[in-house]
Amino acid sequence: MYMNRENQGKKKERTKESGSIIIQVITFAAVSILILSGLVGWGAMSVRVALHSEAREQAIQIAEAGIDYYRWHLAHAPSDFEDGTATSGPYVHDYMDKNGVKVGTFTLTITPPLFGSTLVTIRSTGKVLRDESVARTIEARLAKPSLAKYSVAANATMRFGSGTEIFGPVHSNGGIRFDALAHNIVSSAVAQYNDPDFDDCNNNVSFGVHTCLNPKDPSPPAAVPSRPDVFQVGRQFPVPALDFAGLTSDLAQMKTDAQTGGRYYAPSGGLGYLIVLSTNDTFDIFRVNTLVARGSCRIVNQPGWGTWSIGTTGSSKTLIEDDASFPLNGIIFVEDHLWVEGRINTARLTIAAAKFPDNPATRRSITVNNDLIYTNYNGQDVIALIAQNNFNVGLRSLTTLRIDAALIAQNGRAGRYYYGSSCSPYHLRSTLTLYGMIGTAQRYGFAYTDGTGYAIRNITYDANLLYGPPPSFPLTTDQYQTISWDEL
Repeated sequence: MYMNRENQGKKKERTKESGSIIIQVITFAAVSILILSGLVGWGAMSVRVALHSEAREQAIQIAEAGIDYYRWHLAHAPSDFEDGTATSGPYVHDYMDKNGVKVGTFTLTITPPLFGSTLVTIRSTGKVLRDESVARTIEARLAKPSLAKYSVAANATMRFGSGTEIFGPVHSNGGIRFDALAHNIVSSAVAQYNDPDFDDCNNNVSFGVHTCLNPKDPSPPAAVPSRPDVFQVGRQFPVPALDFAGLTSDLAQMKTDAQTGGRYYAPSGGLGYLIVLSTNDTFDIFRVNTLVARGSCRIVNQPGWGTWSIGTTGSSKTLIEDDASFPLNGIIFVEDHLWVEGRINTARLTIAAAKFPDNPATRRSITVNNDLIYTNYNGQDVIALIAQNNFNVGLRSLTTLRIDAALIAQNGRAGRYYYGSSCSPYHLRSTLTLYGMIGTAQRYGFAYTDGTGYAIRNITYDANLLYGPPPSFPLTTDQYQTISWDEL
């Protein structure tokens, strides 16, 4: 009986041990299953993340393809901002893989340029078929740079004297002697040239861009010294030349545009026209009858020399039209000499003076003697003055004169004739401020080495002109360039 109870006790102990092992096995199995489930879940999530990441990468590539497509479209149809559909969009395109299988779509929204601008905004949204919850959007801004990419652009040898300070790039197809202060790149299309002003510099052969400010530059082939005191951003030469000859066709087109949708004025029958601009988007135009006589002012051997100043008597000019509205296409064209002054407010104008067929003896000039100014300096106000011959500042100009405009002298020069001491007191002027740019075929200048003209010349580049130039303003290329690229 005792033995049986002992055996029973041992049997119970074995039963407890077996139960303990089962519990451990179950616990281990449960933990294993939990870990395995976690690993499976993590693996599945990793796969989903990888597929999602792949879809996002593919979506951005599809969006980029949309931008590239519309750049190609604009290269073939530069003025079509409706994707060839004559509708306002958005425009949806299928995106195919290399086997021609559709894998996604890109949706384009096109914002065309503002009036007078070349800046177009393209927004492209890419999606993939396998995960339509993924969408990525790119916005790119494209534009054609205009000739107004320069503060001063010239087709001849140039000299910038002391007292000149220029903000913005400067370029000449000839050499440049620069004894002033440049806050941007100064460039020339020539590697070296014979400087016509070498007498006070003792350099005949000079670098394409050089300075005679002490310590003056050496002559080539010496190394080009660094002169940050003159060229704060640097100088470049040689670089490609600008096409000034092409402006002839631009002027002819402006005449056509003025006749069809702008304001066109035939030869005045007098000495030219005076246009006075107003902030209410209107202008008065006068026929100029007489100019200020030269008086004791000594005639100088400069082609076209004269006072270029309208007479002060009541009969000096005759009103032709008052409160004429600014044209919708922004182009005013006169086939005569022209004087311009006044102020604008949120207007974009191109005012041109030329006579066709083009003949050097009958080319027309534009003169500004009184302030021509903007109200806004954020790109809303833009004026271009494009002269077939010269852009002048005349004898009786304001001693402190401001001109806000892009100035082009297609065949002549932008500047002021030489008025010596015999022209007193008009031979000495104080400050000329130019806000915009200057394009001149011949050598420019508003001051002379004997101290006559404008003692201070401030030329400030209007960066708004580069991609938002005045209507029909000449461009430096027909191809759109990418200005910015952002993912939204």
